Amino acid sequence: MASASVSRPDFGGAFPEHIAIIMDGNGRWAEKRKMRRIFGHREGIGSVREITTECAHMGVQSLTLYAFSVENWKRPQPEVRYLMRLLRRFLIDERPTLMDNDVRLRGIGCLDDLPEESLAELRKTEELTANNPGMTLRLALSYGGRTEIADACRKLLADVLAGRRSPDGIHEETLREYLYDPETPDPDLMIRTAGEMRLSNFLLWQASYSEFYVAQKCWPEFRKPELYEALREYAGRVRKFGGLIQDAPTPELEKPGEVRP
Repeated sequence: MASASVSRPDFGGAFPEHIAIIMDGNGRWAEKRKMRRIFGHREGIGSVREITTECAHMGVQSLTLYAFSVENWKRPQPEVRYLMRLLRRFLIDERPTLMDNDVRLRGIGCLDDLPEESLAELRKTEELTANNPGMTLRLALSYGGRTEIADACRKLLADVLAGRRSPDGIHEETLREYLYDPETPDPDLMIRTAGEMRLSNFLLWQASYSEFYVAQKCWPEFRKPELYEALREYAGRVRKFGGLIQDAPTPELEKPGEVRP
């Protein structure tokens, strides 16, 4: 595969620096085809590869993929074991693709919960790609948004009790410093596949002002055309972050006691 170079279509408006994706529907994709759920997970690897490569080529700065949640440990153990083997195989097989596209990989979540073999391959891939100058790909593994916030509060409290932090100096950005990856920017665009409309405990702190896009296709079917459609939709959004558009005229306020017709 050729080295990554920025080549971005004109989507007609703003372009996201950070895209986060809830990769949903692998099992449903397989079940619709009378196959076991594991085949959907395996097919979903192709979507990860294509979306990651395309985002890198377009100059996306950060891509965060919700790969395995803390709640996913509750699934049947044969499926969990298969997913961990698939993760290990992915981390090994995709190293050339990551290197060819200058992608830097990081894991976020309760990573110590991962099987030893999978965690070892994750650390190897992180180390191998650490100096790549292009896009950062974050894999959310054994991840939960509430758990991340609770862990951050626990570490912050420890620093306060130890005298390293003053309670009066704590604000929003202070808490960010204690998240799993403080360098993770807030997602500009949050994509969820398979038609579901919920966050599922993903990046709860970071997604406060993210633009949401729900794709009807399941994750194994989400490829370059579907990504482009999401980016065209995003380009047409107006992001105000709770404020007003700067160029919009300020409405004339009514005087006290005045009633407009």
